[in-house]
Amino acid sequence: MPRNKQIKSVLIIGSGPIIIGQACEFDYSGTQASKSLREEGVKVILINDNPATIMTDPSTADRVYMLPLTPDSIVKILEENDIDSVLPTMGGQTALNLCKDCDEIGIWGKYGVNIIGVDLSTIEITENRDEFRGLMKRLNISVSESIAVSNLEDAIDASIDLGFPLVVRPSFTLGGFGGGFANDFSEFETVVKRGLDASPTNQVLVEKAVLGWKEYELELLRDSNDNVTIVCAIENFDPMGVHTGDSITVAPAMTLSDKTFQKMRDLAILMMRNLGKFAGGCNVQFAVNPDSEEIIAVEINPRVSRSSALASKATGYPIAKISAKLALGYTLDEIKNPIVQTSAMFEPTLDYVVVKFPKWNFEKFPKSDDTLGLQMRSVGESMAVGRCFNEALQKSIQGLEEGKIGLSSDLTFSELSDLKKPSPNRIFKLKRAVEVGYSSEEIQKITGIDIWFIEQIKDIVDIEFKLKDKLTKKRLLEAKQNGFSDEQISKITGLSELDIVHKRTKWGINRVFKSIDTCSAEFEAKTPYFYSTFENTSYCLTGQNESKVSNKKKVIILGSGPNRIGQGIEFDYACVHGVIGAKDCDWETIMINNNPETVSTDFNLADKLYFEPVCLENVLDIIRYENPEGVILQLGGQTALKLAGDLHNLGIKILGTDFNGIDIAEDRDRFYTILDKNDIPYPEYQVIKSIEQISNVNFEFPLLIRPSYVIGGQRMKIVENKGDLLNYCGELLSIYQDNTIIIDKFISDAVEVEADLISDGKSHYIIGIMEHIDKAGIHSGDSSAYLPTKNISTKCLELVEKYSNIICEELNIKGLINIQFIIKDENVLVIEANPRSSRTVPFISKAYNVPYIKIATGVILGHIDLENFKFPKRELKGFAIKRPIFSTHKFNVEIELGPEMKSTGECIRFED
Repeated sequence: MPRNKQIKSVLIIGSGPIIIGQACEFDYSGTQASKSLREEGVKVILINDNPATIMTDPSTADRVYMLPLTPDSIVKILEENDIDSVLPTMGGQTALNLCKDCDEIGIWGKYGVNIIGVDLSTIEITENRDEFRGLMKRLNISVSESIAVSNLEDAIDASIDLGFPLVVRPSFTLGGFGGGFANDFSEFETVVKRGLDASPTNQVLVEKAVLGWKEYELELLRDSNDNVTIVCAIENFDPMGVHTGDSITVAPAMTLSDKTFQKMRDLAILMMRNLGKFAGGCNVQFAVNPDSEEIIAVEINPRVSRSSALASKATGYPIAKISAKLALGYTLDEIKNPIVQTSAMFEPTLDYVVVKFPKWNFEKFPKSDDTLGLQMRSVGESMAVGRCFNEALQKSIQGLEEGKIGLSSDLTFSELSDLKKPSPNRIFKLKRAVEVGYSSEEIQKITGIDIWFIEQIKDIVDIEFKLKDKLTKKRLLEAKQNGFSDEQISKITGLSELDIVHKRTKWGINRVFKSIDTCSAEFEAKTPYFYSTFENTSYCLTGQNESKVSNKKKVIILGSGPNRIGQGIEFDYACVHGVIGAKDCDWETIMINNNPETVSTDFNLADKLYFEPVCLENVLDIIRYENPEGVILQLGGQTALKLAGDLHNLGIKILGTDFNGIDIAEDRDRFYTILDKNDIPYPEYQVIKSIEQISNVNFEFPLLIRPSYVIGGQRMKIVENKGDLLNYCGELLSIYQDNTIIIDKFISDAVEVEADLISDGKSHYIIGIMEHIDKAGIHSGDSSAYLPTKNISTKCLELVEKYSNIICEELNIKGLINIQFIIKDENVLVIEANPRSSRTVPFISKAYNVPYIKIATGVILGHIDLENFKFPKRELKGFAIKRPIFSTHKFNVEIELGPEMKSTGECIRFED
């Protein structure tokens, strides 16, 4: 049927600040939905209070409100706009819960607003654990034995009836928040109390655990005519018991029999068709008994989800975009898939394998137990594409940016029982178990991981043994086809990495680039979206590349990789604006990134997208193939910046600030030498490269310890005595063996200020100076701050500007730089400079309503001369306040804020 013409103005509810379990995948879905609706001539009004997102960019919607996600804010928006519909399925659990709250107090009815994409009865059925269980029973779909309860007394009765082990699942929560396992009464009481507190309806489901069963997810779309498309089947590497956000996941499903898959499809379609008025994307989770293949339904989410973003990037099928059109009344057969221009009814077929590997930040919370369970605790994910599971798995690990060059062994493994505990490093211990001779059956029995996956890891181990024995052309090709990096092969064979590169070049073992086309090449892909792989040698020599190189002037922009605490969605914002800015300058744009949650990896953003790890080997091969004018590093956080030295040494042109300027800023010793030369004050410091040098440190405590070349204050610490100094410096020197450690005299009771600038090497423009509310010593990402400053004297602000201009000139900054200062007793001291876009630039851009990164990109590419450029007028009245948001409830530990960043996101508030 044609779209509903009565829908003329839609309110999209966002997901708010980034928290663990609800991250930038909803920025991606909200942004896509807004584009999709506006294509149809629908006016879009959007509410979200996250300043770091593309979703809250003024260009995303007709009107953007950066207000708290509360009913009061909704009323304000409805009174100021003529809105006929609300779309709550793009903003995670936050949006669904807010939509439900507004309905309960009569807001939608009072203002004549229709809910589209889903109805409230559907939300109630799927989020209320008892309602969901009742629906499954009516449909004759098996579920685990369970009892819904609203108090501890009833929960204890339920536990007696069901018997341990048990799962506790709170209603209306996201990311498994509040849930957990219990093996006995002492554990059970704690988990139930936590679950009842977490659920907004004070209801939990006490469920018989099916630990060890295999877990699968299906991503589906349903239209108003009850047509259903299965977009993707995703298999969890880990069995039931680990939240899907914390599990390695694989698409398509690898160990699912066709008979069971068809039954699962039928069940998912039956479930979707019984969800009332529902038109859009949906995620259904199943558990499968590995012995009998019995299927039970675990849950259904009537909205786009984290897995929807992953499935969209994995298949090239834009779920959020099509979901938004379905919400307008279109049916699937009326919508085209933009990748191949086939009907959206056409289900994707993959001729490659996709692996998602979670990224955790447990090191930020050293007292936290890293056992993985029902509560999601990963902060991001690395996605990789390959022609086989092993290739995709190893590429996903290489893309984590944790110093891992592939599937290495965890040498702390001592006995098979070590594998029982699900943890971030279990797969590395599993590999070690294979190496020392444990059978696949023994490993499967203790882990519940399917034997097929264990056998794939055994193949990786076998290839390593062959490489150690002798490196031949055949063995090198086999290794590359199984995802081994050049550095990995170098370490295994004892040859230099350069030798490996020369051998594979000589033998014609080169990367080829294949399309993500949704249809296994049945139709021609219209969108340049690629991954790399290693085909048969003869193919490589004849150049079987599906990526066609143009003769246009082109630039490569390096992304920021998987989210982590200290480097998150703000760098995706920077990359997206960099692409837009470069397009405005008439350059062909090429994006390299491996984060499936982001807008920067959207299929229709850059002229070309390479979904690859942001690692030197992969990036270099793309550069050599595309032959761009140069590479932009300063928009992708520390991920991109840390490649500067290698790219410079290999003769690759770095656009914007050159390597020398980057190195001066990152090398504290060189940086402080520049400050000395210009009489710019800074805290006393000393550089150490060995534990022996600590004896020469003669500053009074407390001292601030920091490694060079890190982001988010990673491993920065304030120490109070000599013993702590020796212990911590020893720890850092063992971790950062090729790095220097800086010891700064810590200045107590100082105010911290940071300035962001755009410079073209000659002229410099301060885009914003922020004053921190918390005293210096709290990481800037964890401190509340505001713009413009209020308590800083004119004299100090003049010094901030003076020192900033000098630093820009000395570093020959071309593009963006962030400089941090501390002020005490009217003395201004410089503490660091970051020669790149920073966490604060999106906040400043939103506060002043000026697209600073687009302007900076014009400067980087030489299209804007600041001396003659007129900046847009700033629109801020009063103050913009940044408030950090923490996800520490996921780690069950008390934290003290300090120089290492702990927050996962931020919100913006405006005050007069």
